[in-house]
Parts: sequence; C-alpha cells; structure tokens
Amino acid sequence: MANDTDFNVVSILDTDLYKFTMQQAIFEYYPSAQVVHRFTHRDKHRRFSRACIENFQEALNGFADVQLTQDERAWLQDKCKFFKPAYLDYLQSYRFKPDQISVTFLPSSDDPDMGSVKIEARGSWLETVLWEVPLMACLCEMYFRYADQDWDYTGQEEQATHKATSLLDARCTFSEFGTRRRRSFVTQDLVVRGLVKGRDAHEWKEGFFGTSNVYLAMRYNLNVIGTIAHEWFMGIAALGDYKDAAGTALDLWSKLYGDNLSTTLTDTFSTEVFYREFDSGRAKQWKALRQDSGDPKVFAPRAKRMYEERGIDYTQKAIIFSDGLNFEKAKELNEQCQLLGFKCSFGIGTWLTNDFKKKSSGYGEQSKVLNIVIKLGSIDGKECVKISDEITKNTGVPEVVAKVKEMYQISVS
Repeated sequence: MANDTDFNVVSILDTDLYKFTMQQAIFEYYPSAQVVHRFTHRDKHRRFSRACIENFQEALNGFADVQLTQDERAWLQDKCKFFKPAYLDYLQSYRFKPDQISVTFLPSSDDPDMGSVKIEARGSWLETVLWEVPLMACLCEMYFRYADQDWDYTGQEEQATHKATSLLDARCTFSEFGTRRRRSFVTQDLVVRGLVKGRDAHEWKEGFFGTSNVYLAMRYNLNVIGTIAHEWFMGIAALGDYKDAAGTALDLWSKLYGDNLSTTLTDTFSTEVFYREFDSGRAKQWKALRQDSGDPKVFAPRAKRMYEERGIDYTQKAIIFSDGLNFEKAKELNEQCQLLGFKCSFGIGTWLTNDFKKKSSGYGEQSKVLNIVIKLGSIDGKECVKISDEITKNTGVPEVVAKVKEMYQISVS
C-alpha cells in the first residue's frame, strides 16, 4: 500500500481538463447559479472505515492553499488557447473553499467503525464545479490507504507500458482518462510514465493521444484531452425545465469554443433523445460523439444511421468510447469502427489507473475498485437528473427522473 504520509495536493491542475472548460463556460453564462453536487456510491455493499472518512475530511483542508502558479498559467495560455484572459485571471484568483463540502459518516448498525458516507458540495456553480474530480480522487486515495491496504505499487509502471504496447499494436488510438477513480496520484503518475515509455518504444507513436489530467500533460509534455461533461447538460436542462436542453447546451458551448472543443456526450438524457435535437446543422458542426453508457457495440451503427439521415459523411466524424474500457473491449470496438469506416479513439480510465492485484493472493486475485460518482444534484433549487443509456446509471431524485423520462417519452422501467 501507499506510505502513510499526509495527503499532498500537487497542483490545481491535478484534475481533468473538462472541469476548466466547464468552469469557463459557467463564468461566461451562469456566474451566479447556486448548486448542490451529490456523491453516490454505486456499490451498496462496500463500506468505508471511520478512519478513512476522518482522514478524507482532514485532507480536504489542504485544498485551501492551492492556487494557479504563474508557470501553470503560462502553460495554459500556450497549450489551451481557447481559455480567455479574463477567465485565466479568475482562475488565478480562485481558491478552493473546504467549507463548501459537507461530509457525514453513517455508521453501520453492526459495526460503528464501518459504514457509508454522505458527501455534498454547496455553493456557486462557478466555484464548486472544480470540486468533483479532486473529491473523488482524494476519497479513492484515502480508501486505499485506510480501508483496503492489501496492495502495493509493484509492477504498475511496467504494466502500463505493456498495456500501451498492446493497444498500439492493435492500432487503437487512446488517451488516459483515469484521474477521478485512480488509486492514488502516485499510481496515475507511474501509469502515465509507463504509457509514455510504451509510446516511445513503439513505431506508431501517435496512437497514444494524451491525458485528461492537466498537470500530468504539462509534466510529461502530452496533449491534454477533454471537452464537455454531463454536468453542462444537466444544469442547463434543469434551468430550462428540460425544454430544448441538448440544443441549448450545444449552442452555448459552440458560441464560446467554436470548433476547438467539439466532441459531445450523447447520453445525458439517452442518446435517442439527444439525436432529436442534434439536427443537421449541429451534426455538421460537432466533430465527434462520445459513448459513455449502454451497449457500446450498438453505438457506431446507430451513429452511422443518424449521420446518413442528415446527409452527412460519417467517415469524416469520430467516436470516442469511454465507458469501462479494457484492451479486449477497445480492440473489438476499434475493429467494428474500421469495418464501418468510422474514426474512433478510446478514453481509458480505471483499467489504467486502478488495476491492482491483492498482495495476500500472491498478486493473483484482482483488487476491487470503488464505483463512485459525484453529480450535479440541483441548480437554483431545481433538481437535476441524468438518465444515461443504462438503467443502473440513472442519477437524481426518483420522482424527477420519472417525470423527465415521461417528458422525453423514455420507458420508465
């Protein structure tokens, strides 16, 4: 396991790019919106130790001292030219406010030192938007320090190099998307270092496209990857009572970013609902679709049909797959897209940054990961929901989920 040292917040940039692109969009359009973000642990039978949660709460205080440095700002200005000076001024003045986070340990009836946890972030959307990724990463790190210690870093860098080689051999273009559910910062750093080694030793170097982690992109001179998130669609939908939600979200984003960041998720309220508002003008403008829930094997054929119905050459578009990927899934989907004529790539997270074996099994048995999310819960007093293309990924108050499904004519089952 990791050494029991104080939790270290490395940089404000130790997060995914999409949180900053989202924050700039909120800075432009919704600077006064008030929100609540809510934590969900999808594995109801997995418990946290009291020590884990107490150390998590203590670690959050360290975020208060983090700020954008001048060197980091210069790097953003050089590599991410879609960030406006006014936003970078704001980001440089930004400070995390730990008092926006409430953490409640809920002990089990049979063991007061084990239980579940309730986590919420409350405040302005402009400020709280940056909490999601570091909260999840910090909680994962604390869990694997204090609740599950049956692991160590043996072979992590070498394993990442082998995975990169396998993906590149299979001609799978991929990026590292593992910040949120990484076992620790050290893990992700080892993994990215291993991926770089695998790339450098391979003839097809362009197949490793980059990382979503801004700090690690800067550290290892990589492309930084990310555009838009479910949160953008969820907030705008709730504010507009779910009318023309996808179209409004897409158009505001396009007005701000143009062609720079034109990959869109489709599944916030299900892909079929999204396609109703993804008319020919929007379909021409947006360069790529991201598949993040449901059956990935039906996504490309359905997208092909969608583009053909709009008279658009789908071979000039791309699909980014990002849902629970490993080598076998990526290889299969890559082969399918090649047969169809679609360009595709893969955003791979947990399989890269939280793939460990138990020490007690002689490194033979898989160490189980946390299945956690933090989603936008409400905005200006209106409940937010995410439907997705998979029933188990529905997020939000059940009554509101049912109401939105009825409004969008989605099966309630």
